[in-house]
Amino acid sequence: MPGLARVLFTILTREVAFVINPVRIRRVDAFKNRCREVAASNGWEPQFMGTEAGETSPQLQSHLSRFVAGSGDRLVFAVGGDGTVRACVHALAYSGVALAIIPRGTANLFAHALDLPSKLGQALAVGFGGDERRVDLAVADGSPFVAMAGIGLDAAVVRSTPRMLKDHLGWVGYGVGALAHLGSSTKEMTVRLDGGELLRRRAQSVVVGNIGILPGGFALLPGACLDDGLLDVGILMPRGFLGWASLARWMVGGKHHPERHFERYTASNVEVTAAADLPRELDGDIIAPGRSLVVNVWHRALLVRAPRPASDGNIDRDRAVGE
Repeated sequence: MPGLARVLFTILTREVAFVINPVRIRRVDAFKNRCREVAASNGWEPQFMGTEAGETSPQLQSHLSRFVAGSGDRLVFAVGGDGTVRACVHALAYSGVALAIIPRGTANLFAHALDLPSKLGQALAVGFGGDERRVDLAVADGSPFVAMAGIGLDAAVVRSTPRMLKDHLGWVGYGVGALAHLGSSTKEMTVRLDGGELLRRRAQSVVVGNIGILPGGFALLPGACLDDGLLDVGILMPRGFLGWASLARWMVGGKHHPERHFERYTASNVEVTAAADLPRELDGDIIAPGRSLVVNVWHRALLVRAPRPASDGNIDRDRAVGE
């Protein structure tokens, strides 16, 4: 009988991990208590990980990997922005354990692409009761990411935008930070798509996206799809104020694609090489500068919880804590 009890316990165990970045949560204790209440009401045993728990990135990766490999049902909530989501996906890739998201970052591009709500009660309802969907992961130099990677100007803007601007202005802070870089010179770069011929360009930046939106909802790579097995590639080549103005006008709804200033491609493998070391970023986090960026796609590698169709009417309108 004791052996049978252990088997039944293993089968019935349902554990949920909340990976928390507390930077944009005003009342962390109240936030955690609300998560505990909702988890318990849905039959899940909660635990908390992440920087809120004092874990370094390697410690979190180890902790998450052990959690995902455990017995019984498993679920992981990323509480933060795209960087927090990225911290979770390596352990979750191809695991069959679903990722839910409570958006609390500067841009929340991945959550926006999934149409996830930001209010706590609604986000928890989707996480515990939403549909499951398989989406692609992009992988740059061995590191998975969910939104965009870039080499050149975009990474320089991320690197130079003060934390204070991002915390107080959100995505607008990036726009303010970008103003200082509009006069930057173009760089010699080559781009190889799926092993094909080299594209040689003088560009400000090359971005590779699993999704196509920028902070603020501007469409840089319109039509990018989360589960098509393809990466969307943008080569930014604007020169001077008029070039940037033309590109900006198209991004906010213009009909005429400014081909002189921006080229777009799709591929499953992308190799970017520059003539000199340039800033690089993944999902808004700066990585070491380098002369190359190699990106490929893991097709349908990540299981996510997404909203049910609106007709279901099951989204919880409960009170939110830490909004």
